[in-house]
Amino acid sequence: MDGRVNSDLGEIVIDPDVIAIYAGSVAVECFGIVGMAAISVKDGIVKLLKRSSLKHGIGVKIQDNEIYLTFHVIVAYGVSILTIADNLFENVKYKVEQFTGLKVANINLLVEGVREID
Repeated sequence: MDGRVNSDLGEIVIDPDVIAIYAGSVAVECFGIVGMAAISVKDGIVKLLKRSSLKHGIGVKIQDNEIYLTFHVIVAYGVSILTIADNLFENVKYKVEQFTGLKVANINLLVEGVREID
């Protein structure tokens, strides 16, 4: 279902892919996030997604004009996952709400891998 926002001039419809791309770009800027992950269903291998494919590592559900996000990420080795999660939750929630005008009701973080930062 699409997010719908009513304004004085009409209705605005936001596609979930737009939210996924924006949320992904915010997430990869967060401290400790190496990138978004995609899991191959066939062989279970996790791969790091390129910046142009960020939406594939994010699940977006819009229900009753509230956004529910699920991130599949690869994190930096040696950094507290709790610190990474807190930073991601705070930044993504604020920026996505400002961008869309919709409330972010829930964010799930699934850590799919760990990588050393060069």
